[in-house]
Amino acid sequence: MEYITNTLNNLVHQTAFFNLTWGNYVMIVVACIFLYLAIAKEFEPLLLIPIAFGMLLVNIYPDIMLSFEKSPNGIGGLLYYFYKLDEWAILPSLIFMGVGAMTDFGPLIANPKSFLLGAAAQLGIYMAYFGAIALGFNGKAAASISIIGGADGPTSIFLAGKLGQTDLLGPIAVAAYSYMSLVPIIQPPIMKLFTTEKERKIKMGQLRPVSKLEKILFPIVITIVVCMILPTTAPLVGMLMLGNLFKECGVVRQLTDTASNALMYIVVIILGTSVGATTSAEAFLNAATLKIVVLGLIAFAFGTFGGVMLGKLMCLLSHQQINPLIGSAGVSAVPMAARVSQKVGAEADPTNFLLMHAMGPNVAGVIGTAVAAGTFMAVYGIM
Repeated sequence: MEYITNTLNNLVHQTAFFNLTWGNYVMIVVACIFLYLAIAKEFEPLLLIPIAFGMLLVNIYPDIMLSFEKSPNGIGGLLYYFYKLDEWAILPSLIFMGVGAMTDFGPLIANPKSFLLGAAAQLGIYMAYFGAIALGFNGKAAASISIIGGADGPTSIFLAGKLGQTDLLGPIAVAAYSYMSLVPIIQPPIMKLFTTEKERKIKMGQLRPVSKLEKILFPIVITIVVCMILPTTAPLVGMLMLGNLFKECGVVRQLTDTASNALMYIVVIILGTSVGATTSAEAFLNAATLKIVVLGLIAFAFGTFGGVMLGKLMCLLSHQQINPLIGSAGVSAVPMAARVSQKVGAEADPTNFLLMHAMGPNVAGVIGTAVAAGTFMAVYGIM
């Protein structure tokens, strides 16, 4: 009888109920909210579901992220090994290859002015950088946090790992991906605030046709130019352009299909769950995380603002031929930000079609965020 009692007692005390803190319960609730937003509201479910589930797992069973150094048997937790692929910049680079294989760079090639809008939307990155320094973060931490302003989760993870900010990688990545998911909520009020109804109704002319040769040469030329100036961007820009070259050259259909489908989704699962698993209560519920979340929102807002304001200037200089709304797509949440530009424009005039025009700044924003990351690495001597 005593044996049975002891066995039952041990089983009961092995349950999570006896090991969780109030913070774990808070994070479990947050994970459930994220799952609701992803499933019921369809806010970037491909990203938010694995992130939320990783958050759920680590707060129920923290040892799923246990490093092998701290493990009594020398074997780390499952998601710890997933997470190492984030730290080593492997998964972010593979994500960029998949994005390149899925994206048409034609609108950017047809309208090179889009590069300017993509650059303007990086305003949020630099605003967040100086804001983070003002709040007491060191330079490398501030640089890692600031990339959230580009609405680019893979680049945020890549830069945090390269700058050695692994302690902040979880909050940075979750903030970046969360704001990517919330693009349809965050951007429209800013876009409407700084544009007039007349501006939102502007119809843009049809983009010129882009030849196959141009589409093939573009990723090659961009890789050479950008990586010669900032070699540290090669893992991101190089993989982005390699994926796009797969797509445009027309002779490696199997590689295109793999990079844009099977490989892309496998990487998203591993990256999403490992990012979510960095949000244990001990690591996430602190003042630094709150600062990062606030700075990320400010950065994202300023990025949207910067793109829209340059769009207004270009609208003025072009005599109403450019709709300022496409400037907001300069943040690199591909293709969600471009869809938001289309949606807000269609609200003003249902016959307005801005999606392809907005894809130019959207793609330019991806390149611009990678360049910003490379610039920070160069500033801090990271090779």
